[in-house]
Amino acid sequence: MNADSLNGRLLFAIPKKGRLHEKCLELLAGADVQFRRDHRLDVCLVKNHPIALVFLPAADIPSFVGKGNVDLGITGQDVILEAQMQAHVTEILKLNFGKCALQVQVPEAGPYQTVDNLAGKRIVTSFEVLAGQYFKPVDDRLNLTEDKRTKIEYVGGSVEAACALGLADGIVDLVESGDTMRAAGLHAIATLLQSEAVLIKSSVPKHVSLEPLISLITSRIAGVVAASRYVICEYNILREKLHDATAITPGRRAPTISPLEDEGWVAVSSMVEKNRVADVMDALVKIGAEDILIFNLDNCRV
Repeated sequence: MNADSLNGRLLFAIPKKGRLHEKCLELLAGADVQFRRDHRLDVCLVKNHPIALVFLPAADIPSFVGKGNVDLGITGQDVILEAQMQAHVTEILKLNFGKCALQVQVPEAGPYQTVDNLAGKRIVTSFEVLAGQYFKPVDDRLNLTEDKRTKIEYVGGSVEAACALGLADGIVDLVESGDTMRAAGLHAIATLLQSEAVLIKSSVPKHVSLEPLISLITSRIAGVVAASRYVICEYNILREKLHDATAITPGRRAPTISPLEDEGWVAVSSMVEKNRVADVMDALVKIGAEDILIFNLDNCRV
């Protein structure tokens, strides 16, 4: 595939592997972005839109979007900050996956159990910039001389093994479930930032003619994200209890209310966050709601 075949197409960068890759593929399928990626090729053309998907390391995507010709990208908030691209890219949409924390970790039984204790020691990380920005004011506050300041060393993988293998006194690494951290005998003593996957575009529009397509794809992805977060809750309630019911299920904008043939009763339909479903149903039962039903969403526009 040559550069001419990409002319006039929206370039959309997707993480080629790692923790965000599979979720991104599900997101594209939900947004009806149809493509076939040949084995080992990192660029493929979308069948039903003038889009080319570019598969890149997640850490490189902010630079390609911010300073290159790539129009859209999906990556983590953490790597945007690490690449120092926050002035060059705009977060369009949080994607509700890839949530993690960038944390300072030390051996549970080790001698350094606070950030102040760890200052001046050896830190291993894949996030040199963010780790440096975090420890610099700590070193300054403790008046550490140049030769005594925190030493930050980059490694590209297996960061959690650095302490056990004698390379570091502490690490700065991403934590999702915390299972890997605990398995390595580490625990967190500070959090630098919380991160999740985001859809980004360049802060300076590159191809004005592609803006309608960017808006369309953004809208579709927003619909898929909303469908992953919400369910439809339907129930019947006495009209005199409607005020209490709609306080429990206010919906994104407002619930849909329909009269029933049974006088004094109404049917209510409302979007409810998935993680609140059990509590919402319990609260509705307490005020006398009946026939409470939950429906999953495959897709939506909100």
